Amino acid sequence: MGSWDVGAPGVLELPSGRLVRGRGLREPRPEGPVPELGVYLLGEPPPAVEWESDWIRWPDFRLPADRERALVVLRRTWERCDGERVELACHGGRGRTGTALACLAVLDGVPPAEAVAYVRARYDRRAVETPWQKRYVRRFGPG
Repeated sequence: MGSWDVGAPGVLELPSGRLVRGRGLREPRPEGPVPELGVYLLGEPPPAVEWESDWIRWPDFRLPADRERALVVLRRTWERCDGERVELACHGGRGRTGTALACLAVLDGVPPAEAVAYVRARYDRRAVETPWQKRYVRRFGPG
């Protein structure tokens, strides 16, 4: 098991020190080690990869189709970021990926009202693209 390098392209460091890489699938895979887990946020099944992967059905500019499943997968993703190379990705790497990264930040202790700003400051200033994605992050969590 490994982890990403702090400061590597697309790598977000959560307050606990966990590292997760966000990226857009439109771009070539970054140089260096491959993920141990990839979680793909797409409206259709993701392309096959040579590492373990999971899929959250999540249409572009929208929210997860099954929010309960998204919560389960994102919790598991957050747990695995502690020492494993985990990436989250959608086509562009901003809206859905930024939203999922903000949800991981909430799981890591960032107040929901601050999670979007946290991700924008540390990952991509245009992360989380729609008002409903921002609202999803503010309301993210169990029950």
